Amino acid sequence: MTKYIFVTGGVVSSLGKGITAASLGKLLEARGLSVAMLKCDPYINVDPGTMNPFQHGEVFVTEDGAETDLDLGHYERFLNKEMHHINNITAGKIYESVIARERRGDFLGTTVQVIPHITDEIKARFKLPAKGADIVIIEIGGTVGDIESLPFLEAARQMGLEAGRENTLYIHVTLVPFIKASEELKTKPTQHSVAKLRELGISPDIIVCRSEKPLSADIKAKISMFCSVPKESVVDAPDVASIYEVPMVFDKQGLDDQVVMLLRLRSRAKDLESWNGVVRRLRSPKHEVSIALAGKYTDYKDAYKSVHEALLHGGIANDCRVAVRYLDTSDPAILDQLRDVHGILVPGGFGDRGIEGKIRVTGLAREEHIPFLGLCLGLQIAVVEFGRSVLKLAGAHSTEFDPKTRYPVIDLLPEQKGVEAKGATMRLGTYECSLKKSSLAHRAYGSTAVRERHRHRFEVNNKFRKLYEDAGLQVTGTYAPKNLAEIVELRGHPWFLAAQFHPEFKSRPEAPHPLFRDFVAAALVRARGAERSAVRGLSAEDRG
Repeated sequence: MTKYIFVTGGVVSSLGKGITAASLGKLLEARGLSVAMLKCDPYINVDPGTMNPFQHGEVFVTEDGAETDLDLGHYERFLNKEMHHINNITAGKIYESVIARERRGDFLGTTVQVIPHITDEIKARFKLPAKGADIVIIEIGGTVGDIESLPFLEAARQMGLEAGRENTLYIHVTLVPFIKASEELKTKPTQHSVAKLRELGISPDIIVCRSEKPLSADIKAKISMFCSVPKESVVDAPDVASIYEVPMVFDKQGLDDQVVMLLRLRSRAKDLESWNGVVRRLRSPKHEVSIALAGKYTDYKDAYKSVHEALLHGGIANDCRVAVRYLDTSDPAILDQLRDVHGILVPGGFGDRGIEGKIRVTGLAREEHIPFLGLCLGLQIAVVEFGRSVLKLAGAHSTEFDPKTRYPVIDLLPEQKGVEAKGATMRLGTYECSLKKSSLAHRAYGSTAVRERHRHRFEVNNKFRKLYEDAGLQVTGTYAPKNLAEIVELRGHPWFLAAQFHPEFKSRPEAPHPLFRDFVAAALVRARGAERSAVRGLSAEDRG
């Protein structure tokens, strides 16, 4: 029978429930167990697709085109497996489904209520990913005490009764704050959080304690006594240099041993050799490069979470530390901050703020031969900049930002022009891309056909395509059924590539994405060249 593990959070938000769930999943899979993941978001939005990145962070896109919470990215990266629409549910989806059934008359006149109708729908969604899985790890978003998450917690409580306690386990992630004035770690917030969870009928089996520093044996014993869990079920989760170290932190404390024992699971010996190698390369790289991430949501790093992680993965592949420099393209002085970087990345985004800054940044990468990677909007920016600067198409733009531009080098497809609804109406999910032989993309992938994930509405306007290719900006990747440009590369440049898709969503620490791997490699070549130039300059000065 499938086992269910519920991960809840208390005290404050953003404690790392997603990393906790993903790390536990990694440890259990390393023991030969089949693990499925599910994230429950309590907001009423149907999905995060139309939400502000400053509030919610990035929108992660799955292989089947679902716009989901960014924690699904953690699940994919840690477990090295694909997530789908069934791996993320929101309160909006639950209520939408129940109300639609009520309108059809499915409930035969019954008064529709949170219990049992909403909770029954939630439980049905809990079970969807369970097919073929030994364990389903279910992360419930929000903080215990929030009114929005109550139906999800009630459904989790009911699962303990229906599936049986031997098949259900509850993990609570809390904060143990360090008070500098008294130089003490305080357990009271954890005690109150667990008490609040018990009021809802759930007694945690394991408590994961987030803190700035490791917990002493005395602190663990205190939490054990006041929260009624065994000492070995109080797990320390101190701050670490990299999220990829968390599975090792849990491994040393036997978190997965506790889970296997409590759920009466049979498993093989754990194999973490590959993951240990990832952590070793992150801790002690031989080289370092500086990459500028030039975007518009840079005040909130989670808005570019997958991009950031994919750059780190590219560094792992090149035995290289990647120092990511976040730059706001609405800053008029942004070019002054780019002179010493080894690579420039322009990510996706929506809205016209910072667009002209992105165009200037891309122009600098083109003119100064700085390795450049454009993602989604980054490709469109590269096309606009080249049109203005090289082809002299004055005012060339995307109709997203200038509907009346004389040169609409980026435009909507005809079928998109009548679309008014914003949610889930873009080109979403996986599409095939055919690559030109001997292109940078072909050399990176080692194939002429790949599949990548999309999330965009505007496309390169084919009316201008020949003009661009004749001048040196070549389309090297195409979605053949509609002849859409998927990748462009700049002839004569050391490494200049932009993709209409989002390769960052498919990058893994154990399998870095080929485009990010080669982009970081190109940046490393530039960094080494700068080092040699500096050495030659110093030698000349010494000789003088």
